[in-house]
Amino acid sequence: MTVRLGEVLAALDARYDPALAESWDAVGLVCGDPAEEVRRVLFAVDPTAAVVDEVIETGTQLLVTHHPLFLSPVHGVPADDPKGRLVHRLVRAGAALFVAHTNADRAPDHGVNAALAGVLGLVDAVPLQPVAHDPRAGLGRVGRLPEAIPLREFAGRAAAALPVTAGGVRAAGDPDRIVGTVAVCGGSGGSLLGAAAAAGADVLLTSDLKHHPVSDALEVPGPALCDVAHYASEWPWLPVAAEVLRGDLGGRAEVAVSTRRTDPWSLRADAPG
Repeated sequence: MTVRLGEVLAALDARYDPALAESWDAVGLVCGDPAEEVRRVLFAVDPTAAVVDEVIETGTQLLVTHHPLFLSPVHGVPADDPKGRLVHRLVRAGAALFVAHTNADRAPDHGVNAALAGVLGLVDAVPLQPVAHDPRAGLGRVGRLPEAIPLREFAGRAAAALPVTAGGVRAAGDPDRIVGTVAVCGGSGGSLLGAAAAAGADVLLTSDLKHHPVSDALEVPGPALCDVAHYASEWPWLPVAAEVLRGDLGGRAEVAVSTRRTDPWSLRADAPG
């Protein structure tokens, strides 16, 4: 069975409204003809060469990624440019590329942050920074654990729930601090620390936290911090988005999640002993 690319794009836009994207973001169709037929869709976090290899190897007609291929304006896509080469390879293979980035972060119900809250087992999670016109949509999520646990146990639970990465899971704060209310933000969410504190969160789990802001945060009352790999924090959205699109298309196209790990970090070396 097949479906037109234009119909798939409409289904994706209905779930991940482009109006929710940041003004600086680049979401939507990057390359592809809406009139073409789609038999297979592949979801991935990043549009890397390895993922494009998988697109070609599996005969995929549409690649949906969370991270954009292009964020800065471009004036050409020559094949001798690394990113231009990916576009050429996709076009030659008859494959389209679609991006759902900050609109997927803010999306209600089945977005990146809802998926992250879900995989961590949060109950009654709501947006940490809701949008004005829809309280179900917004950045981050804050919810509660079914049972409060120490920070060290929460960090271990996060490590078990998220993809394994070289960076692992780090926590800042008293390891024995009891965690009941949890704030999360997929991707780089350090800017939501104030919102997490205002929401009464015992811990904020996010990515790309820096030394000085973390050090400063520990000097004042507020949430403990849990830092995970950027890729790991956003990966839980992939199977959720794939299942939702499969249902929205009525099973008329195969929908899969990429098997390629796109976390850029490949090694961690610890001192012996």
